[in-house]
Amino acid sequence: MTKPMGPIPAGFAADGDGMLLIGGKRADALAAQAGDTPLFVYYLGLVERQIVRFRAAVPGVDLHYAIKANSYLPLLKHVASRVDGLDVASGGELRLALEAGADAAHISFAGPGKRDAELEQAIAAGATLNCESEGEAERALAIGERLGLQPRIAVRVNPDFEIKGSGMRMGGGAKPFGVDAARVPALVRRLVEAGADWRGFHIFAGSQALAADALIEAQLATVALAAELAEAAGEEPPLVNLGGGFGIPYFGGEQPLAVEAVGAALAESLSNRAQVLGQTRFAIELGRWLVGEAGVYLTRIIDRKESHGKTFLVTDGGMQHQLAASGNFGQVVRRNYPVAIAGRFGAAPEEEVTIVGCLCTPLDRLADDVAMPRAEVGDLVAVFLAGAYGLSASPQAFLAQHPATEMVVGGD
Repeated sequence: MTKPMGPIPAGFAADGDGMLLIGGKRADALAAQAGDTPLFVYYLGLVERQIVRFRAAVPGVDLHYAIKANSYLPLLKHVASRVDGLDVASGGELRLALEAGADAAHISFAGPGKRDAELEQAIAAGATLNCESEGEAERALAIGERLGLQPRIAVRVNPDFEIKGSGMRMGGGAKPFGVDAARVPALVRRLVEAGADWRGFHIFAGSQALAADALIEAQLATVALAAELAEAAGEEPPLVNLGGGFGIPYFGGEQPLAVEAVGAALAESLSNRAQVLGQTRFAIELGRWLVGEAGVYLTRIIDRKESHGKTFLVTDGGMQHQLAASGNFGQVVRRNYPVAIAGRFGAAPEEEVTIVGCLCTPLDRLADDVAMPRAEVGDLVAVFLAGAYGLSASPQAFLAQHPATEMVVGGD
């Protein structure tokens, strides 16, 4: 039985030969330029489209990029020059952010297990630590005192709510992330009294939400919580990072997020915010929504085989580069990302196939029972929505397979 795929993002087309164009360049030419497949191609024009859309829909709110989504340096340099801040989650990501040209004053560092060396790295650079516990805050204060530096510290808050329907819930109940809301005011007072440069709150309730109403409700609650915490602490936060949560449609039947509705509701909420937040700046931290739709994973068919009446297209790529597309990055029931035969992009389907990678595991499936135009050995398969949590979130060393190449097209 043929299974559905997710929608191919707008912005891709075919040339007169039916070859997929990515940023106006033929997919086969890009593969030849790279010298081999598998290959990730990131179309910067689609990243720019998302940035422009955010600026129009959510004016007056800072835009931060969560580089865990994709830290490929040429892409990161492009994004860093166009957003207001970068959010990192390791010392390695902090180094990449600085290498990309970001001002350390506009870098924030979250994550529940920061080593002392990472705390020192961030304090020495002048980045903001989003502290996840009282213990981490005390370690940061001690390191700052030893270095003779005033550490820049925000408090990551574990709120008492979550984004309903989000793909990954980061707040509400017992969590390894952030400080429980009830304990935050005392920690803020401790930081201020100890001489830290307190930078505000980071309140992240969840990610990959497609329902505008759920995001609106969570943002309204986040602004209210920030005001309550600031009042209780007796300190006005310079910045409130509202987290992210903006999702993109990966699977059949999903609809894109109504970003303009979210922005309009947030504008109304901020216009009515409590006086204690009167001078506070607000930021939204996005990863996949900015870069996810811009990426295409190209992998070449190396075998075509039949087994018990099913046709398998075996490629030179797979879950070692695209764990999420294989269904092994949080899916409970495996569903298909959008895929296409690059050389027959937009052609009518002619057969039902299952597209697999080259690994010795039944988990290595890129598309399961999908309708495709006829494809042969040597043809390119394009897996879309590969711009976020692709190579950066996959077991690249598994079976010591051939590494994937990355490149950017379009942009300045």
